[in-house]
Amino acid sequence: MAAGGSYSIVEYFGGDGGYRCGYCKHENGNFSHGMWSHTMTVQDYQDLIDRGWRRSGKYVYKPLMNKTCCPQYTIRCHALNFHPSKTHKKTLKKVNRFLSKGEMPVERHDEGLEGEMSASLESRRDFFQKHEKKSVFLILGKGADPSRPLCQKAKDMRKERQLQKEQQKQQEAESSSVNPVPSKSSSNQPKSLEEFITEFLPNDPLHRLEVRLVPVSFEDPDFLVSYEQSAALYARYQTTVHGDSLYECGESEFKRFLCDSPLEAETAPDGPDVGYGSFHQQYWLDGRIVAVGVLDILPSCVSSVYLYYHPEFSSLSLGTYSALREIAFTRQLQQQSPKLAYYYLGFYVHSCPKMRYKGQYRPSDLLCPETYTWVSIERCIPRLEISAYSRLSENAQGGDACALKELGRVLVLHRRTVMPYAAYARKRKGSNDEKEVEQYASLVGQTCAEKILLYRA
Repeated sequence: MAAGGSYSIVEYFGGDGGYRCGYCKHENGNFSHGMWSHTMTVQDYQDLIDRGWRRSGKYVYKPLMNKTCCPQYTIRCHALNFHPSKTHKKTLKKVNRFLSKGEMPVERHDEGLEGEMSASLESRRDFFQKHEKKSVFLILGKGADPSRPLCQKAKDMRKERQLQKEQQKQQEAESSSVNPVPSKSSSNQPKSLEEFITEFLPNDPLHRLEVRLVPVSFEDPDFLVSYEQSAALYARYQTTVHGDSLYECGESEFKRFLCDSPLEAETAPDGPDVGYGSFHQQYWLDGRIVAVGVLDILPSCVSSVYLYYHPEFSSLSLGTYSALREIAFTRQLQQQSPKLAYYYLGFYVHSCPKMRYKGQYRPSDLLCPETYTWVSIERCIPRLEISAYSRLSENAQGGDACALKELGRVLVLHRRTVMPYAAYARKRKGSNDEKEVEQYASLVGQTCAEKILLYRA
């Protein structure tokens, strides 16, 4: 439960059937467990992604690692210790030459990034086709309202959102949170990422780039005023870069995948000024949006969700450029909230060569799918070269510290009442859902299972 008294509420779907893999194109080789999240606290989502889960809109899924055709390992970059590679520096210089002089390179880059996005979105659509009709709340269009156990929650959240809006306006006025301010390195130290981002930019460049952070909320005026332009950019990106039909990338799809988020906006005394939750980081070039990075700001990290951009600027390697800007942004947030020190890039897929580019943002770690501990990518790669699936952890005796131990303590929501599963089972004599609840709880772990509410009809 969050400090404000709100719960995360989910419906579990299981994961027995396979679906098309967006990476290797196997028709039924991609296996994952999934659940629909009606609402979720940022701490609960942080705990879930640290167990291999990831969200697409309000759908939260976890690859079945030892069964799926292309195992997907959660990857995080140590933002504070990050140093750009030669390729990263080349990208930053290329963008800065365009901004200062208008030089547009002819060649294209970021093919791996585009392939990853295409594969990711293809798989996401398949889950929704298989799962969205299973959600009782989703079909009835009731959202999370029937599952709010505390009547004061909506009032509390309105207060939090209002506070966040005020902080956001102040932040945008100061224009300091997403535009990096380079700190001068001493003569014997390499240049920082922030210095490379602003290097060679004159005071009066030919093109002006402004990066704005906008909370994903239809109650936020800045989000609303840019919504149509952002949705049109998404459609243009999907149709041009990935060959989608207009139906596949219409406003409803845009809203479902990139605007609907289960994360409740939260603020904390020791958190960043912008608060926690889901955001769109918009790149405005000469007064129009040319790229949007979808981000989740969580207690320990900035988690990258998706990126879309204007195809006209594909030769600027905006996928790489935006990742570097997001790492710099993470470093700035860490100055306000010391524990927020990581940049999560989603999944690393070693079995698909085009997907290995995420390993270039170092130092980075991969999440062991058995112990849920972090292992440096340098130690993981030799194992992944031998087998697509690997335990990763070198500690043979190590196990899952949050493994399920007491099924009866799992929290469920039944008829608007919060209760432990043991009480629910007694109340519902003859219920045959014990195996399903046990599978769910083992996947989210004991800690999350005792905080997150599992909806029971």
